[in-house]
Amino acid sequence: MMALNSGQCAVNTATLGFQCPIEQSIDAIAAAGFGGIAPWRREVEGQDVPVIAKRIRDAGLKVTGYCRSTYLPSPTRGGLLANIESNRRALEDAAILGAQSLVMVVGGLPAGSKDIAGARSQAADGVAQLLEHGKRLGVKIALEPLHPVYTAERSCVTLLSEALDMCHHIEGSVPEPWLGVCVDVYHVWWDPNLARDIARAGREKRITGFHVCDWLVPTQDVLNDRGMMGDGVIDIPSIRAQVEKAGYKGLTEVEIFSAQNWWMKPVDEILRTCVERLATSV
Repeated sequence: MMALNSGQCAVNTATLGFQCPIEQSIDAIAAAGFGGIAPWRREVEGQDVPVIAKRIRDAGLKVTGYCRSTYLPSPTRGGLLANIESNRRALEDAAILGAQSLVMVVGGLPAGSKDIAGARSQAADGVAQLLEHGKRLGVKIALEPLHPVYTAERSCVTLLSEALDMCHHIEGSVPEPWLGVCVDVYHVWWDPNLARDIARAGREKRITGFHVCDWLVPTQDVLNDRGMMGDGVIDIPSIRAQVEKAGYKGLTEVEIFSAQNWWMKPVDEILRTCVERLATSV
């Protein structure tokens, strides 16, 4: 398998630890030779989105995913509708940015609820209502299953197979899907059925994104202690090979949340290390 160069890869701006305005992040990512960028929503929302989009284009970067959605499940019908509307606006910003997809982290249990089946039903209903809006805008929706440790708070969809089942339930079998999945190694590496489900995702043409980082041992914080590629226990090259065999030809995206390590380092050092590790550990 060929080593990756930075031009084949993208950086999620959260990887840089929100140390600088997004305009500076765009310039730094481009200067490091990356081919793409995934803007974090909190850095874009409420800003002059067309101006940010132009800066990205002028830097020669593709926009992989716009990350991330508003969680969907809510204790009330009105809350669910408000969450759907928030995601409509996110899709509109994604379209202005030229993003290939809106990364959809569906959300966990509504406050005070223990009804996991109900949360999943709300998530599916919400995604179904957003799909047509995404089609009209030319933006795919990429369901990202999260590690099961996040089920209660962040995502009631935790398996790649679940995400694919939801895609099929909502969109059916179509030759060119608008609803896909994002394969993030941090969330799926442990799954004994991963190879089977990546192959299925490829057959169904639903692999919309591929995210990399590493799982550290020990992990101090399951959200904000993710490792640089090569520093943990994930066999990233094996998963990359499966994703590419399944037909994925998009950019490999680095997404690292590391509050006590990488986010404390200079942006140039983070990006330089990403370039090195993408060539040697992915």
